[in-house]
Amino acid sequence: MATRNGNDGSGEKYDAGQIQVLKGLEAVRKRPGMYIGSTSERGLHHLVYEVVDNSIDEALVGFANNVRVTIHADNSITVEDNGRGIPVDIHPTEKMPGLELALTVLHAGGKFDKNTYKVSGGLHGVGVSVVNALSEKLKVWVKRDGKEYYMDFARGDTTTKLKKLGDVPKKETGTKTWFKPDATIFTDLVYRYDTLAMRLRELSFLNKGVMITLTDEREGQQKSDTFHAKGGLKEFVAHLNATRKSLHQEVIYTETTRDDVGIEIAMQYNDQYNENVFSFVNNINTHEGGTHLTGFKSALTRVINSYAQKGNFLKKADFTLSGDDVREGLTAVLSVKVREPQFEGQTKTKLGNSEVESAVKTLVNEWLASYLDEHPRTANIVVEKAVSAARAREAARKARDLTRRKSALDVGNLPGKLADCSLTDPAMCELYLVEGDSAGGSAKQGRKREFQAILPLRGKIINVEKARIDKVLSNEEIRTIITAIGSGIKEEFELEKARYHKVIIMTDADVDGAHIRTLLLTFFFRQMPELIEAGYVYIAQPPLYRVAKGREEYYAYGESEREEIAARLGNGDGRGSLNIQRYKGLGEMNPDQLWNTTMDPERRTLLQVGIEEAVLADQIFQTLMGDEVEPRRVFIEQNAQFVKNLDI
Repeated sequence: MATRNGNDGSGEKYDAGQIQVLKGLEAVRKRPGMYIGSTSERGLHHLVYEVVDNSIDEALVGFANNVRVTIHADNSITVEDNGRGIPVDIHPTEKMPGLELALTVLHAGGKFDKNTYKVSGGLHGVGVSVVNALSEKLKVWVKRDGKEYYMDFARGDTTTKLKKLGDVPKKETGTKTWFKPDATIFTDLVYRYDTLAMRLRELSFLNKGVMITLTDEREGQQKSDTFHAKGGLKEFVAHLNATRKSLHQEVIYTETTRDDVGIEIAMQYNDQYNENVFSFVNNINTHEGGTHLTGFKSALTRVINSYAQKGNFLKKADFTLSGDDVREGLTAVLSVKVREPQFEGQTKTKLGNSEVESAVKTLVNEWLASYLDEHPRTANIVVEKAVSAARAREAARKARDLTRRKSALDVGNLPGKLADCSLTDPAMCELYLVEGDSAGGSAKQGRKREFQAILPLRGKIINVEKARIDKVLSNEEIRTIITAIGSGIKEEFELEKARYHKVIIMTDADVDGAHIRTLLLTFFFRQMPELIEAGYVYIAQPPLYRVAKGREEYYAYGESEREEIAARLGNGDGRGSLNIQRYKGLGEMNPDQLWNTTMDPERRTLLQVGIEEAVLADQIFQTLMGDEVEPRRVFIEQNAQFVKNLDI
């Protein structure tokens, strides 16, 4: 609390002199996480996306069709396009070249002028000036108007004036940007080829006709891929369904403009039981959905219900098709281009424009109804799939009711084997899902019962990737988990009813434990994705080794740590022989050891589970847990070299 004499009560002076004024791009370097999310791997890759977005924005308005991204041997990056080239003439009010303005002033760019870019993905980002601010060095070459220009920057500042390098053919235009991330800012300086490839492939699907090339020049990792989707979202859906059995050969597709909103939709049903619907606005993945997705889903439900009623598919049923029913087995991508998108939500990835909902809904009502009438064979397959899902939903109602708690205070409805905690504030409470009764017993004895609840799981839960909801809910272990968490699942999920803000998966450090962990993650991803998105799901990290000598004991979480401890203790000091124990199961630890290594908040390590890349997550879960064997075999062959521990 400030006092009248200008002190804050602690004797420290607080006046205008203490207010920091961060000039230019100092604010970005001071708080980089505010602009790119983090200074670890995620933020490092975001730098590339910001520069690529500029090139894609040129493609969106028809001035570029080729983008090249190169990872150099030193993990620096070059992004080159054949767009118009960043303007180099002197800005009328700022009195500096447009190129310098774009690279050194936050939120300066052509995207703010509606006549230059009608739609823009980069506007949702923070601009190439932030890349400049967070780069040790950055260089830009611009070709336009028959000339080539060059500028040099470092950590947000200009290091050379605009130089004219010489003449080039007038038809040669574009921008080439090279940058090296600042080692004093980032904790991770190594680019992941697969991470960049996934985003660039996604951008090629979303911007049909644009050719995007990614090249890796690093020693031992040399490779190159070109992404070029002439069919746009049709190819995207085919790619997503590659590991699934499609129910109809043709991808249902439309692309049009409605009420000044560009709309592109592609969809195809498969024989699976989960929906995979992805939505984008101006190339931005809207993880939290928004008005465009709401319009699509409501119109889809209405159109398929209408067709089902006209065709007498529901004549003996006493129900209508729900949204979940009509989306079972659906893979769809919805992409809209909006002039002035209004984003909301926790991560600013939820579209709020009401006019977009109306535009999408009107289009789907007209287009899809017409398509189903003109393609009765496909329409019948789609409707029969939805009706089958509805019958399974009705059959699952009783099982679902068993998992539903009457109220947050109705403790008598909790599963008997749950050792609950005494606190009732979800923000303070943790639920450990523990593999096996033996480990569950140790966890119950070692826990802090005030805030830690233990739920032992017997055996392996059902693989929800291969089962419909009625089969899922008939599994006792699944019902127990749903009841304990208290939030419900699927369309009935309510995050505020979750009884724990930490749900921690704790399994053995062997192949069976890894399988159980994957089954649980598949369940959460498919049935409670909001729990993961809220940051409530964690994976415990029990130690792999116990290294003891005399009365001293240490725990190692990897081989290098074990070797370091062994070298430190095994120096022939006469204190006895070295004892190294490899833990294969949590049950091998007594309650004190389990608490000290894996459950004590002061000492444990937890991995938080996230869904930053929902498209990739969907493909991995389908590959690992789906029916098709061949994609799984290929995945294992390609990734076997990365396995750290495998018990045979």
